[in-house]
Amino acid sequence: MTRNTIENLTRSTDDVVIVGGGLAGLFCALKLAPRPVTLIAAAPLGQGASSAWAQGGIAAAVAEGDSPEAHAADTIAVGGGIVDERVALGIAREAGPRIHDLLAYGVPFDRDLEGRLAVGREAAHSARRIVHVRGDGAGAAIIAALSEAVRRTPSIRVIEGFVAEALQTRDGAVTGLQLREAGNLSARPMMIASRAVVLATGGIGHLYSVTTNPVEAGGSGLAIAARAGADIADPEFVQFHPTAIMVGRDPAPLATEALRGEGATLINGNGERFMTARHPLAELAPRDIVARGVFAEIAAGRGAFLDAREALGTRFAEKFPTVYASCTAAGIDPATQAIPIAPAAHYHMGGIAVDEHGRSSIDGLWAGGEVSSTGAHGANRLASNSLLEAVVYAARIADDIAGRAIPSPARLPDALVTPRSGALDAASVRRLRATMSSHVGVVRDDDGLADAVRSFAAIEQEATSTALRNMATSALLVAAAAWTRRESRGAHFRSDHPADVSALAQRTMTTLTAAREVAESLADRARPRIAQPMIA
Repeated sequence: MTRNTIENLTRSTDDVVIVGGGLAGLFCALKLAPRPVTLIAAAPLGQGASSAWAQGGIAAAVAEGDSPEAHAADTIAVGGGIVDERVALGIAREAGPRIHDLLAYGVPFDRDLEGRLAVGREAAHSARRIVHVRGDGAGAAIIAALSEAVRRTPSIRVIEGFVAEALQTRDGAVTGLQLREAGNLSARPMMIASRAVVLATGGIGHLYSVTTNPVEAGGSGLAIAARAGADIADPEFVQFHPTAIMVGRDPAPLATEALRGEGATLINGNGERFMTARHPLAELAPRDIVARGVFAEIAAGRGAFLDAREALGTRFAEKFPTVYASCTAAGIDPATQAIPIAPAAHYHMGGIAVDEHGRSSIDGLWAGGEVSSTGAHGANRLASNSLLEAVVYAARIADDIAGRAIPSPARLPDALVTPRSGALDAASVRRLRATMSSHVGVVRDDDGLADAVRSFAAIEQEATSTALRNMATSALLVAAAAWTRRESRGAHFRSDHPADVSALAQRTMTTLTAAREVAESLADRARPRIAQPMIA
């Protein structure tokens, strides 16, 4: 779409505006057809979305002998005691229909010799229920199929290469948002007026210096919703994938969990398996436990490796072509060599708090996919539940919007935040990402989290670019909630509070105002008076 066309569109539109070109955004746009939709993506469709990089697949109880109830029970079991059980069961029950939707859009899920959907097993699942595409290519195949379907749908207008950097609200309702050309901070911002906005902007993984997420996953959607006053849920719970391939790339390539499902083991530099002593399920233990096991071996100086030589050997390239390509590009032959690994920021269980329809606390603002928090994942996401949640809630959001009369929007001002944004401070970005990895990572403690909170609050106040300010806002939300939760639960592990506390077995509900109050209270290291109300 040309700039002139964009400028004509961004004055006012009766369209539903969806921000995000990943699975949730694409699926929601398709489900809304033939209702007019404007889809805004920071990168060309098929690029820049974490869902396109997903290797594991989609969890769905579609095999004989499995059931949605069993799937929900597994989800609840790994969620650290704070999964919304009603939400988990609802998602599991909708898995079958959503898989069939994806098949109808052309997703080529793997099938067995009898033509049935082939299913694999991943960590903490009690049954084989992961549907794949060519072993480790589910995310890319799904996004490719949906992108093609979107481009064929006349009711969907696509704006590529633009980011949303602020929401406009009035009287507690969304009225539009501010866009800016991606990667061009000096460009003039543009306003798009709409009374129905769906945020599907992805997660926060690129706030960390070691991550599997693309650069677009910098927490922008979380930040702009929080700045507009939206309630934020469970921001402290960040899942670290235990087997990112450490070959000096940013983001780090991922070695899918399905490798361990096929028998690959985790060893240290001495060739010793270390997970057998940590959990009865060893390499197939929940991700938070495996991530801490890998972290401990690296911290002890022994290093950590994924060893598929015996389990797969020469079959590696055929069964896991994506991982194989990442390894060989770095000079590693996984058929004959162990793969160096480390935990990396992978998925955010927290996000914009939404109800069962995907509605946020701001009228006219919905959120789906990783930017949202539905309560399905609790403190620790079950493997391959993220893509499922994205399609289930995208469909629910579309159904909810379809049943509403959306008021026509009013004209917006020319700029909401700033007419021009300053240059992105590369040094501040590096400091923010390093602080997130070192102080708000796999293992956390009071002093490190307090330092992080103070650092992010200062960056947020001093930032000259909207992009950096939004990064700092999201980082502050995560760090402040992590400092406040004085226990260990799921993916949130505090070395100074290593046990869980039964009184805190509940979700966090907070706001940006509350996070800033934590930062203010820590300015002189005083104990924050508002700590416990953040957990509600």
